Amino acid sequence: MGLRSKWAAVGAAGLVVGALAWRLTPRQAAPEAGQSRSPGFRDVTAERGIAFRMNYLPGEQGEAFKVNLYDHGCGVAVADYDGDGNEDVLLLNQLGENALFHNLGGGRFANVTAENPAVALSDRICVGASFADYDNDGDQDLFITSTRGGNVLLENRAGRFHDITQSAGVASIAHSQTGAFFDVDNDGDLDLLITNTAKWTSDEYDPRRKYYVGPVTLWDNIGRSEDFERNQLFRNNADGTFTEITDDARLAGNGWSGDLAIFDYDEDGDIDVFITNMFGMSQLYANDGQGHFTDVTRETLRRTSYGAIGSAVFDFDGDGRLDLFVGDMHSDMWMGHEDSGLVQPTRKYRYFLGRRPEYDLVARRDEKKFIEGLRIDYDVVLFGNTLYHNEGHGTFTEVSDRAHLETLWPWGATAGDFDNDGHEDLFLPSGMGYPFFYHPSSLMMNGGDGAFTDRAANEGIEPPAGGRFLEQRIAGRQAARSSRCAVAADFDGDGRLDLMVNNFNDSPYYLLNQFPLRNFVRFRLIGTRSNRDAIGAVVRLYVGERVLVRQVPGAGGYLSQPSKILHFGLGDGERIDRVEIRWPSGHVQTRPVDRLNTVYTVVEADG
Repeated sequence: MGLRSKWAAVGAAGLVVGALAWRLTPRQAAPEAGQSRSPGFRDVTAERGIAFRMNYLPGEQGEAFKVNLYDHGCGVAVADYDGDGNEDVLLLNQLGENALFHNLGGGRFANVTAENPAVALSDRICVGASFADYDNDGDQDLFITSTRGGNVLLENRAGRFHDITQSAGVASIAHSQTGAFFDVDNDGDLDLLITNTAKWTSDEYDPRRKYYVGPVTLWDNIGRSEDFERNQLFRNNADGTFTEITDDARLAGNGWSGDLAIFDYDEDGDIDVFITNMFGMSQLYANDGQGHFTDVTRETLRRTSYGAIGSAVFDFDGDGRLDLFVGDMHSDMWMGHEDSGLVQPTRKYRYFLGRRPEYDLVARRDEKKFIEGLRIDYDVVLFGNTLYHNEGHGTFTEVSDRAHLETLWPWGATAGDFDNDGHEDLFLPSGMGYPFFYHPSSLMMNGGDGAFTDRAANEGIEPPAGGRFLEQRIAGRQAARSSRCAVAADFDGDGRLDLMVNNFNDSPYYLLNQFPLRNFVRFRLIGTRSNRDAIGAVVRLYVGERVLVRQVPGAGGYLSQPSKILHFGLGDGERIDRVEIRWPSGHVQTRPVDRLNTVYTVVEADG
């Protein structure tokens, strides 16, 4: 590896006092004097009808700040739930109702939760959501995860959602994170994989706010292996019901699972699974084509981010192969907050033990408890973000440092070609909020040279339109804003990817894309032999010497459901030589593209 920002063997004592990694500074965009165009994004949240607030639990956060998973916030999902051609949005909540926003066209929204009360779920802590047509009837159903309140499957019937959790056989109560639909065994039906963490809450129940009280610090019970929770895989029986097959599939995991990346990493025609682990080594599982999985992490990725939260699958260098980005938030989370109210300097530095010598003894004790309880092996983890370049034939090389993708406090990870230049970029919602200092989210723009530059401050994302701090003070002090989850979609149909960001204890950001118009093409796929949503299908565009690739996602980014419409920016290019679609069924379909700047609906052919 040579000299790099990832330290593979550094004491977890830094968990108590400071961050665990010495990091390189990402490329920062130079200020553009006299910039001739408007910033790339503009916050239009209020004017476009997105009126919502994600409310935290006051007994867990704010003045009562506790170090537990309630500070992970809630997700956001996007899909055209009513089939009118416009992508709608669901924003999840901890305290209060979720909100379903119907896209009226042109990227303007109306809250229709009252017309769809099944999605509100104000009786539990909601965490993540995924839309998918699990029954292949042509509309988008919905799965919502919860922290110990019960996960929910909602069937879409003519644009109205109905709770069928019990009858479908997917009822479960756990400390759940992500639910993702994909076809495990290539039989044409979408199966369901749920990631779970551990029993980190107490048995004390708050009947007024309807949640189980969390510990003051995870150290109280983080090392009890008997509390680790298994992931759950449910096979679709094609009759409206599911059967759990976790053990047979070998996807139970090692506890503390978070995000899911669903992609065919070795291009053998079946869908493999990457699962982030919040504390320790994440797992990449190879699918044998029959729905049986083998952990191949050590021989493929070798080391993974120690405190992984979000992940994104995208082709960052345009070589026609899907790469994998993993955001490491937990390596940063334990930084001291003595500087609350200040903006974190852009210079990266490592916090050392010894700033407060009286902490050292406690730190060493907690480190021992932590690594033994979670069975963390420092030889197989890296501290910081990771970017795995797909070398082909199922092999990867970690290149995050030379790609300048090290950032602070990243939660989600959203990929998309935001400026339509033909290179996919990354948006990383970031920060911790009160009682920590403010830290900005990152807009990592792809330079097409294998490296990224953070342009959040140049392109209208930072600082937020409402300022770095919430309007309301907490304990008489300023409280920093912070973001958690995000999705990219073309909400107004102008050929540019907008952003919807769910924030912690705050209103969301609807960031309208106003980069200069450039050529693009988009694909909406409909499976026939494959699952109707075509989740797992891969589209390749051949443009001269370049091959651009996208995959229809099942979930991804962290607690989020991205758009299933595949977006390709083309820059100033005016010709596509051909399009190749590899469907989950194994069928390969090619077709010409005779018009740019349009959305193609492609139905899986019989031949």
